[in-house]
Amino acid sequence: MRTNFVEELGWRGMLHDAMPGTEEHLMTGMQSAYVGIDPTADSLHIGHLVGVMMLRHFQLAGHKPYALLGGATGMIGDPSGKSQERNLLDEETLRTNQEALKAQLSKFLDFDSDAENAAILVNNYDWMKNFSFLEFIRDVGKHITVNYMMAKDSVKKRLSSESKEGMSFTEFTYQLVQGYDFLHLYQQNNCTLQMGGSDQWGNITTGTELIRRIGGGKGYALTCPLITKADGTKFGKTEGGNVWLDPNRTSPYKFYQYWLNTSDDDAAKYIKIFTFLTKDEIEGLITEHAEAPHLRVLQKRLADEITVMVHSQEDLDNAKKASTILFGKSTSKDLKGLDEKTFLDVFEGVPQANIAMSELDGGLDMIGALAAKTGFLGSNGEARRELKQNSISVNKEKVKEDYLITAEDLINNKYVLLQRGKKNYFVLVAD
Repeated sequence: MRTNFVEELGWRGMLHDAMPGTEEHLMTGMQSAYVGIDPTADSLHIGHLVGVMMLRHFQLAGHKPYALLGGATGMIGDPSGKSQERNLLDEETLRTNQEALKAQLSKFLDFDSDAENAAILVNNYDWMKNFSFLEFIRDVGKHITVNYMMAKDSVKKRLSSESKEGMSFTEFTYQLVQGYDFLHLYQQNNCTLQMGGSDQWGNITTGTELIRRIGGGKGYALTCPLITKADGTKFGKTEGGNVWLDPNRTSPYKFYQYWLNTSDDDAAKYIKIFTFLTKDEIEGLITEHAEAPHLRVLQKRLADEITVMVHSQEDLDNAKKASTILFGKSTSKDLKGLDEKTFLDVFEGVPQANIAMSELDGGLDMIGALAAKTGFLGSNGEARRELKQNSISVNKEKVKEDYLITAEDLINNKYVLLQRGKKNYFVLVAD
């Protein structure tokens, strides 16, 4: 059943601008649209997710989505929103990245069904690689004036007196290459709509202009807002960099924690954008959250939904278990159930000390483990006092002064977690 895609984006806060006639065009029957995705890494990060969610809503509305990997444009670099030129990629790297990105996109888009609106992945390198420079400036370049290209915001900003970098001819031509993508998909696949972030409006409309000038066709443009955070910091970034969808780059635990730690204002916004919950479900959650904000109902549901979507139910369950280890009640068994990456993520920033594996052969005494060998506590006397007061734990289990740490205590055959009281942690690393 076909639904009103533009209306859906509207209530979800995912609509920034649409060319006049776009909504009416989409209601006339099944249409095709594409979103361009930068293939410069072998993983998407959550900054890509808005465009991917737009494609998913487009498919759910009964239309046919195209995910366009910018293999050719990735070799150039898009100046939109950038202050300097970026590194360019070789073909082998681009192909490797393409396979990895398709696997991630498959979690959101249905590529494999026999349905008429099954998603399709394309790479603009496939039609640009055999295009000679002379052919391009003859067949494409002559249709767009330099005046038209200079009027784009992305070009103006880079050529302004504030920009010290200037702009290479390579980057200047980027909008022509992206515009040609739209023309190519329009001619070959009857793709009539390009979608992207609001900073892409200039590049998208270069495409609609080419479609109009070469053959007199009609292309449409639709953009979503650039996602921001209520506190003004950049969405999708942490102190450690991007929040990636690849579990080897950002563990499911850290991914889950990112969403769980969003502010109330951001959670109310993000739950509309990054989940497929209905309007009624979301309004119910917002009301429930307002009645008891300390329970963080919105953040928990947001984190649950998106972690399962990107990773799996099992990964969500493990992320929740890992969260209780640091913030709630847990056992030695829970701790030993963590894989090494999650363990290190959970206890990131906790002080560590290295000990030789041989020290565990006869058992490492608690006084040594707490003070002399590690410096976790200031002195042997302090270590004895804390042990007598029953405030010391090894791997979440309370211990006495006569306890000996052995290889049996190792987590992932390498780590021992020491704890004083509820919040003071220390990690022994045996090597």
